[in-house]
Amino acid sequence: MNLAKISANGQITVPIDIRRALQLREGDKILFLQRENGEVIVGNANTFALEEAQRAFAGVAQELGNPSEDDIQSWVEEIRYERKSA
Repeated sequence: MNLAKISANGQITVPIDIRRALQLREGDKILFLQRENGEVIVGNANTFALEEAQRAFAGVAQELGNPSEDDIQSWVEEIRYERKSA
């Protein structure tokens, strides 16, 4: 169990074990999520954002007919070419 004391300004020092577990570095943002039962989850905001993006894109490849990496690279190059030509 790790404890942290809240300062008069509402600040805390995140214990080193927790920083390591969440892969937090100086300047990172911490996300606090409260569940319906009142439980609060603390996480690395960057990791959470990446996981949300992965969930949002889940299934997209299947909807596009499972394109290969070469197909995707071709699409990227087409879009870049169109932007340069515009």
